[in-house]
Amino acid sequence: MEKNFTFIALNLQMMKSLTTLILLTIIGTTAYCQVPDASTVISRAQSEAQHQEKNVFVIFHASWCGWCHKMDSAMNDPKVSSYFKDNYVVTHLTVLESPQKKDLENPGADKLLAAYHGDKGGIPFWYITDKNGKLLADSRMDKADGTKGDNVGCPAKADEVEYFMKVLKNTSKMNQNQLDKIKERFLKNS
Repeated sequence: MEKNFTFIALNLQMMKSLTTLILLTIIGTTAYCQVPDASTVISRAQSEAQHQEKNVFVIFHASWCGWCHKMDSAMNDPKVSSYFKDNYVVTHLTVLESPQKKDLENPGADKLLAAYHGDKGGIPFWYITDKNGKLLADSRMDKADGTKGDNVGCPAKADEVEYFMKVLKNTSKMNQNQLDKIKERFLKNS
């Protein structure tokens, strides 16, 4: 009878240990998988940009956004990706997710999108800052009168791509040959 109690006590102790291990794993995994807030993402990008002497290219996107995927595909195309990597710390902020995917959003990204006047023009919306956070350009195309116009998002039309080339020329060290290759790649999005 005493052996049975010892056996039961050992089994209970093993179950407690196993339960504790499972709970710690779940808590650790949940903490690890949490999406960082927008200020953390931007702070990390600026720190990296300062260290590497680059500008920061921030893209607001969502999992459902086809044009966001086209933007990423174009920028990550092996024919041009090194031009972006050599000149920018490219980072993404997730916004405007569907209700069942709200957990993918970076907390505070919606407020940052609004602060950069990108909350009315759709996504992708992007902006470029210097390594210290000073705004250099954004995806709102310049109007003839000098004011900001519509969001070009993922540049695809000729005038959108021309605006994008102007922004890249003014915020990077890319040469004309590199800009021409990027232009060619983005025109394929139309």
